[in-house]
Amino acid sequence: MKDVQKELLAVSNALSSLVKQVEKISEVLDAEASGEAVPAKKAKAPAKKAKLAAKKAKAPAKKRAAKKKAPADTAPVTPAAADNSATMLESIFGMISRSRNGITVERLKKRTGLEARQVSNALYKLTKKGKVETISRGLYVKKKS
Repeated sequence: MKDVQKELLAVSNALSSLVKQVEKISEVLDAEASGEAVPAKKAKAPAKKAKLAAKKAKAPAKKRAAKKKAPADTAPVTPAAADNSATMLESIFGMISRSRNGITVERLKKRTGLEARQVSNALYKLTKKGKVETISRGLYVKKKS
């Protein structure tokens, strides 16, 4: 089960990366279509690449919201982050509903592989929706209807 979750997380990260690449390409195409000058990429020195790779390995990835409008002639595309958060909420809610005596935040972090902040946000959303309730600090159960 953990292997499947890790693979799903890896696929999710790969899809997020692809979405970012597509957005960059579409920005360049829009700039070319509007007649704006497209800035040329600067060549980075190998030492800078190594430092950048080391920083990325140490620091957790930050997510940025896309501020791009969809072209008028095509239908809007839903961002991958929205699908990811929905499945994240579903998986956390599923774990909570399967637990008999409730589940702790630490256990949810271990099972999902998410960070504390992500689990906390998901639990907050589920609590606001009325699906989950808190028994004690850090212990959550499915709310009885």
